[in-house]
Amino acid sequence: MELVRSSGVIVAEYFDVGCSRRLPWTRRPRAAALLAELSAAGRGFDAIVVGEYERAFFGEQLTALAPMFDRHGVQVWLPEAGGRVDVGSPEHRALMAVLGAQSRREVLRSRHRVLAAMEVQAREQGRYLGGRPPYGYRLVDAGPHPNCAYAEWGRRCQRLDPDPVTAPHVRWMFERRVTGRSVAGIARELNERDVQCPSEVDPERNRHRSGGVWTLRTVAVILGNPRYTGRQVWNRRPSEHLGGLVVRRAAAVGEWAISARVAHPPLVSEAVFVAAQQAPAARPTKDGRARGYLLAGLLQCRLCGRRMDSHWVHGRPGYRCCHGYSSSRPRTPGLAKNIYVREYILLAQLAAHDQPVLVGGDESSVGPSVAELAVSIRDMALVIVHDGTTWELATAG
Repeated sequence: MELVRSSGVIVAEYFDVGCSRRLPWTRRPRAAALLAELSAAGRGFDAIVVGEYERAFFGEQLTALAPMFDRHGVQVWLPEAGGRVDVGSPEHRALMAVLGAQSRREVLRSRHRVLAAMEVQAREQGRYLGGRPPYGYRLVDAGPHPNCAYAEWGRRCQRLDPDPVTAPHVRWMFERRVTGRSVAGIARELNERDVQCPSEVDPERNRHRSGGVWTLRTVAVILGNPRYTGRQVWNRRPSEHLGGLVVRRAAAVGEWAISARVAHPPLVSEAVFVAAQQAPAARPTKDGRARGYLLAGLLQCRLCGRRMDSHWVHGRPGYRCCHGYSSSRPRTPGLAKNIYVREYILLAQLAAHDQPVLVGGDESSVGPSVAELAVSIRDMALVIVHDGTTWELATAG
């Protein structure tokens, strides 16, 4: 290298391939090896020469690492500095700030371009852009890559195709949901029939999951995935970089990129999919009225700390806590008894606690003041901690 030709020789090279510059040096294999070599006896070098700042550092990484290099008597050389970097120099600190900002800008610009291109490919071309195939599908070859350079390298495109083993289970879930079967009932029947859940069918792609049974969440995610209509969907769970970690979040429906045309064989029709989304979550009362819960989400179990579920019993709204027991699996031995709270009784107690209003023993006698009290509890971010007998108001945590 021209920079060190008259000052020394290069004795070793440390270059990470396939690692993002966003990662700290301790999480890059070769960079971590270089840091470990700093304290080794007879390390054989006294300076680190960085050929291109943007490839080695991101943001203020060099500023953070400089004290470690200085403690071990190792210099850092940059072409932009014309040689050794002096962290104590205002000019060099300004130079590192500019280079760090340039590195950050380059990453963000490339990221935005790639994401914009992927959105167009998914929306306009219906292209499969990677990731785990949904339960019920498998990956099959879709021909040469449309990019000529990639095609010459031997890269192939892939697309989703119905899995002959798991696709019938997906169709069955939608059929049952459209007929009014609850999500919990579907999960319970799948477990009773010993149908393999996604983590069992494809453990290699689901190494982050350890459960071997169907859960409400698993069934709900499948029923809410529009890819089963044959349309490609991208950006349902975009990734964000926070402190060197990649965090995924659930995106709003408006952020999804859905293909304009059918991209792979559908497992259900769009009409069935829409009907499954609109299927009621709760059964109507005998007289056809909708069920309402004034205190939904406001009750917390004192025994286990969970939020109580809304529960319709004997024609009246109420709440219960099963202490983590799910109807999709057998009850755990030794689990505490369920707690049941009737809404009209609790509303009467709340009204008496808040103001001297006497409320009768039927929910029909609850006046507007009690309904407003429930709204006030919600607005003040409070919860009602209940153990089945006594209760108290507490700050939601």
